[in-house]
Amino acid sequence: MVKKRKFLRITVRFFLFGAILGCDSIANEEKEINMIPVTLEIDRFDRKFYQSGADRIPTLKKEYPYLFPVQFPDSIWANRQKDSLQRLLQNAIEITFPSLDFLEKELAHLFQHIKFYFPEVKIPHTISLTNNVDYQVKTIYSDSLLLLSLDTFLGSEHPLYEGIPQYIRKEMNISYLPSQVVDKLSDFYVSPPEDRTLLAQMLYHGKKMYLQDLLLPHIDEGFRIGFNSAEMDWVNTNERYIWQYFIEKEILYGTDPNLAARFINPAPFSKFYLAIDNETPGGIGRWVGMQIVKSYVKKYPKTPIDQLLKLPTQVLFNDSNYKPKR
Repeated sequence: MVKKRKFLRITVRFFLFGAILGCDSIANEEKEINMIPVTLEIDRFDRKFYQSGADRIPTLKKEYPYLFPVQFPDSIWANRQKDSLQRLLQNAIEITFPSLDFLEKELAHLFQHIKFYFPEVKIPHTISLTNNVDYQVKTIYSDSLLLLSLDTFLGSEHPLYEGIPQYIRKEMNISYLPSQVVDKLSDFYVSPPEDRTLLAQMLYHGKKMYLQDLLLPHIDEGFRIGFNSAEMDWVNTNERYIWQYFIEKEILYGTDPNLAARFINPAPFSKFYLAIDNETPGGIGRWVGMQIVKSYVKKYPKTPIDQLLKLPTQVLFNDSNYKPKR
């Protein structure tokens, strides 16, 4: 009995020591990330455009040629400057975002993390604008340019968003903007699905969501993956049953396009065709894909990030040895 107690004490100390080492490693990594020099300023094109007259349009076109499609004459842009709806949008932006200092700091911190894992990434010229509340294109990212449509981040309950479905409106909040940037960045690094199976799509989006965790560790998980607190509670509580459903229904290797609509694409809820459907978050397959990726990383923690993001579906799935936590 004495030997057993001694063994238990040694085991507990071992795990505590491992946990402390892990915390120290993370803390040291964050210190290194915070030392990376990043300066990011948001160019307020939205103000330059709406606070000037038609006489400034030629100058703005020379400065921002990529924002003025050549097929449109200057008269179109002059009319837009005076359009009542456009002025209403810009007024809402001015009220909601009198300053973007907080966002500049947030994005600079994000790009410190990006530079740590992807040193080749350039700090983009970041521009704020309005875009007719086009919530399908909230941000545009290239290797040297980042466009932010501020009119799509006014807050989920903003009166101007009346009529937009709630599952879309919930992410029309400035707290979700950093995750939008990471999502666009991930398009350059995550290999597309090799086939049309549900599993391939799950792991493709799972890799992208894993990047959210890696690059935005300081942001609440819900804002990283687009789930509210109730939805987070639901998936964490029901992970085993979700996985059991996928296995029993034999749909992991299914290629029916309807599977993506049920479990991958943005939606008010996922479609198990069960009475509980309304309680589920949409796109639940992406979340499960992230759990599989995390399981792989836990098993192979030294895998370089660029290698992880290029792993073939079947290799990643088989080697992850994924088992739901509950």
